[in-house]
This record gives sequence, structure tokens and C-alpha cells, in this order.
Amino acid sequence: METIQRCLGIIPAYNEARTVGRVIREVQSCHPMDIVVVDDNSTDNTREEARKAGAQVLSLAVHSGAWVAIQAGFALAVRRGYEYAITFDADGQHLPESVKRVGQEISNDEIDVVIGSYPQRGSSLRQIAWSFFRTVSPFSFQDLTSGLRGYNARAMHLLLSPDSYMLDYQDLGVLLLLYRSGLRIGEVPVPMAPRNDGHSRVFNTWTMVVRYMYITSLLCLSKIRS
Repeated sequence: METIQRCLGIIPAYNEARTVGRVIREVQSCHPMDIVVVDDNSTDNTREEARKAGAQVLSLAVHSGAWVAIQAGFALAVRRGYEYAITFDADGQHLPESVKRVGQEISNDEIDVVIGSYPQRGSSLRQIAWSFFRTVSPFSFQDLTSGLRGYNARAMHLLLSPDSYMLDYQDLGVLLLLYRSGLRIGEVPVPMAPRNDGHSRVFNTWTMVVRYMYITSLLCLSKIRS
């Protein structure tokens, strides 16, 4: 069975006890790798289910959001000398074969960050936001908000720098920071499964989309002009 060496899987998780164990086991069966679940101060049994499935668990003291959880995973990866990290969700949307595909792409060392892209998943609200940000940002990526991404050590070090903190709606902000710093970003098409909860936590209503677009527009201006 093929194993990508020196790679850490990072799962940010908040109240994902129903699915996190299955996700860990399925990824390990397809693509053996070390996995850390960064528990964002869950109130359910996320930590216990992750440990039972064989993952290491890193618990945050307070609920801090997905980006802080991902940064905690990066810090662990850098401290332990991993060359690559793959971030993916605890809800089962990111399929094991897709995680493996991203891992293979990032380990080729031709790019610093790879996005696992599945634009077909986008609702009409998400598609509107994507189209807008392809217009105002330097990116033509088809899936700007995918949480399935691979990072090399150079990218992880950058994303632990002071410039990377306080990135509300981190997906596009991270890409802008990487772009401004001259890192190479790529995109590979992958399949994804429907969300188990039935909707996005960000692109669920017009109010949430407008807030996302407003905050991220300010971020685009600040990152591009700085």
C-alpha cells in the first residue's frame, strides 16, 4: 500500500463526533498517514471518537475557529519536522481518494500549495461569491474556498507568521498572503461528497454571503496593496 512519507493530515473539528472517526479510518485505509485532529473546544465526543480511530488529538482551550485550529496543526507539523501537511474536513465531504490525490500533488515539489478543487459543489450563492472574487483578486481558480489543501514546509512557515493571524474567512486570505509572498499555488480537480449537514456554514443565506464578500473584499484590498 502506497504511503506518502513525512506528511501530516490536519483535521480541524468542532462537534464532529458523528463523522470524525469514520473519516479518519477511511483516509487511513486509502492513504496511510499520520493524522492530528485539532479539536476546537467541542462540546460533544469529538476528541474521544478521534482517538478511538487512531488519530492524535490536539485540543484548543477555547472555541477559536477553523483557521486557528489549522494553524495549531501547522505548528505541530513544523515542530515535528513534517515536510507536508494536508488539511481536510471532519464531516466526510473530502473523500479519501481526494486526500490521496492532493498528497501526491504536493509531494511532487513543483508547487508550494495545492487546492483540491470541486467547483460543482457550489450553490448559487457560493458561485456568485466565487465569480466576484475571481474578478477582484489575481486568481482564476475554480474553487476558491475548498478546505482540502496541501502545503509544503515553506508554506506552513509563512502561514504561522504574524501576517497570517486574524484572517476571518481564511480561505481567500490565505491564498492572497501566499501569492503576495511569491509562493506557487496550484489546483487539482477531485471528487467530493455532499455535506452531511446539508448546507455550508458560510454560504447558507444572503446575509452570510454579503458579510463574507464585504470582509473578504477589504482583505483583498489590504493584502494586494500592502
